[in-house]
Amino acid sequence: MITTDLTPGSPCWLDLGAPDVRAAADFYGAVLGWEYESMGEGEDMEGGMFRKDGKTVAGLGKLTEEGARSAWMIYYAVTDADATTQAVERSGGTVRVAPRDLDDWGRMAQYSDPLGGQFAVWQPGKNAGFELADEPGSLSWTELYTTDAAVAKEFYGGVFGWQFSDMELPGGGGAYTLITPAGLPEERMQGGLMQLPAENLTLANGRPYWHPVFNVTDCDAAVAKVTENGGSVQMGPEDAEGVGRLAVCVDPSNADFVVLTPARPTQPS
Repeated sequence: MITTDLTPGSPCWLDLGAPDVRAAADFYGAVLGWEYESMGEGEDMEGGMFRKDGKTVAGLGKLTEEGARSAWMIYYAVTDADATTQAVERSGGTVRVAPRDLDDWGRMAQYSDPLGGQFAVWQPGKNAGFELADEPGSLSWTELYTTDAAVAKEFYGGVFGWQFSDMELPGGGGAYTLITPAGLPEERMQGGLMQLPAENLTLANGRPYWHPVFNVTDCDAAVAKVTENGGSVQMGPEDAEGVGRLAVCVDPSNADFVVLTPARPTQPS
């Protein structure tokens, strides 16, 4: 489970780069019940914060990188962004944005793993990260689709010290690797990674990518809101034993995410 305690190596923030900030704010407001608070003024919004029940859950900004696709960027908590940058380079990754301070909020950096999957880190200052997790309308899981699971595990294990455990997918679907922060028990699992052929990763032109999984109270209702508001569905809704009911969705600007209604815990008889 994802929490707000900022354990090193755990997700602590995410933001979306979108070509049309207002349209993205309207879409996620309809799908996830988020309220958007602009950091600018007037119609020409450049970015701001999403809130759920008054708590910050994510950020939104104008997509400015030439040739980049609209996508969610997941940030992982670190105690030293500069040391993490050195670990990324030693492990074969690439620095996309060198460590820099965002006023006194904190220090951030963005990277690509050796296969091209993009991610970021956050060294907190006065801003610790999101204020709500693992609740309806907030981040509950992170997931990497990669072309080589062994390379990904070696890289992220070297950078974050993550612990990995593999499980077989039903129906001969291959292995799914579960991710737990360093030194924590398995009930603190925060995400997973799965190996897929490059031809299945069409959203990123064959390159690996991370995406967020958002907790929702009703997966089917959320999917209906996705399609009603110009998004599409890549998979689902479908039930996953022991996980819940989920669907892989794409917003109107082609950023992917998952909505999940978690399975209810089995009550002892």
